[in-house]
Amino acid sequence: MEQQFELIAKTFQGLEEVLATELTELGADNISIGRRMVSFTGDQEMMYRANFCLRTAIRVLKPIKHFKAKDADEVYAAVKEINWSDYLDLSNTFSVDSVIFSQEFRHSKFVAYKVKDAIVDYFRETTGKRPNIGITNPDIRLNIHIADTDCTLSLDSSGESLHLRGYRTGSVEAPINEVLAAGLIKLSGWNFDCDLIDPFCGSGTILIEAALMARNIYPGVFRRAFGFEKWKDFNRDLLDRIYNDDSQERPFSHHIYGYDINNPALEVAARNVKSAGVADCISLKQQDFKKFTQPQEKAVIITNPPYGERITAPDLMGLYRAIGERLKHQFVGNEAWIICSREELFENIGLKPSFRIPLINGSLDCEFRKYQIFDGKMQDFREKGGIVKTDEERKRMAEKRRFKADRDFKKRFDDPDSRDDEDEDDIIPGYMRRLHREFERNHSARSRREGDEAGDRHDRHERRERRHTPAERRPSGSRRDNGHKGSGKRRDRRGN
Repeated sequence: MEQQFELIAKTFQGLEEVLATELTELGADNISIGRRMVSFTGDQEMMYRANFCLRTAIRVLKPIKHFKAKDADEVYAAVKEINWSDYLDLSNTFSVDSVIFSQEFRHSKFVAYKVKDAIVDYFRETTGKRPNIGITNPDIRLNIHIADTDCTLSLDSSGESLHLRGYRTGSVEAPINEVLAAGLIKLSGWNFDCDLIDPFCGSGTILIEAALMARNIYPGVFRRAFGFEKWKDFNRDLLDRIYNDDSQERPFSHHIYGYDINNPALEVAARNVKSAGVADCISLKQQDFKKFTQPQEKAVIITNPPYGERITAPDLMGLYRAIGERLKHQFVGNEAWIICSREELFENIGLKPSFRIPLINGSLDCEFRKYQIFDGKMQDFREKGGIVKTDEERKRMAEKRRFKADRDFKKRFDDPDSRDDEDEDDIIPGYMRRLHREFERNHSARSRREGDEAGDRHDRHERRERRHTPAERRPSGSRRDNGHKGSGKRRDRRGN
């Protein structure tokens, strides 16, 4: 039996229990839920599978040291004590991300720079040479997490954030994050026994995540690379075996429908759907939700309509009134799940939600609400066997805090993975921006001497040159030529 070690899977606030359930199904041990993370134990195969299979994880970290520190100098000393030759070669580039929840440490980038300095000084003192820092595409990513004085330094096994699935060929304004989309589907309890509809589908993220989930196609199949592929102990045969195994995939007997009033968005969605290889179970149509009619088959709506933050509609209040009217009169016998950041918009729907879940969408506090649509009185609906809240939903409501009607939906700055593509200047207080800029200026000359920028430009160019069709997602020769079961079958079956 291979040695087990500690692992941490990060996620968005509100999706911790969903992620824990995924890890349980994957066979992880010692699962413990924290704030925007779930810790667990597993061996190398579990770490690979977590990256490959998890739908609601942003990244998977492997802690290499826990320590206490009251200031940046103590962080530097603790990091420098690590035998970095076990993890890095002089030929490797590396970067450090930092997440800080502490009164002792006010500047996250300063902590990251101290970690970098400690690693560089370790190699300079032991070898006389120094490794290079990589900004955009480093070989090795590190993460330093500080809560008060408790510090955890980890290797980032994912590399790029896991929400970057690899199937997206285009986007629209304010697309929903893939991890959040998968989380919404799982939170809804949809178990693939009916149709699914997204009437504000945009570039098709919810549709695609639903189709992949229904077919049980793991999101890692679209990834070109993971962070652990640059580690010293990387096991290519193990990753090939995981990648080429499609035995868990299954048929889907229902259908998924996407509608949007914006035709260019639908064109992008069509390309993304084709890239993901799920065009046979997704239908797209240009349609105003005000013209939505009762579906012929039982269905669930899961949608992320505009709420006037990053994108808006000419008459936003009227749009939400139309949502309520259409649901009440044209979606009887079904349930709808809607995510939104503004209480007044929810109020305009005019329907009473049966369940509420607080979530974070990018930098916005949101709620994900369930609407059970039925004719007549609720008592009659229940007497006929209708279920307003499932047992699982009742359990969640008992555990979660109630949503406040006058809640202030503030933007937040926690860590890079929770911000999507927001401009930092929009969410960092002014004095913090000035500190960031001053610190960047002080270190810019040093970064240029290290040759980071030239190396990164070369790396980006090389990656663009290598980026081909989805059929060539895994360029490794072992996956093409070594006779593994999936080396040709998967590409042919996807139709890409």
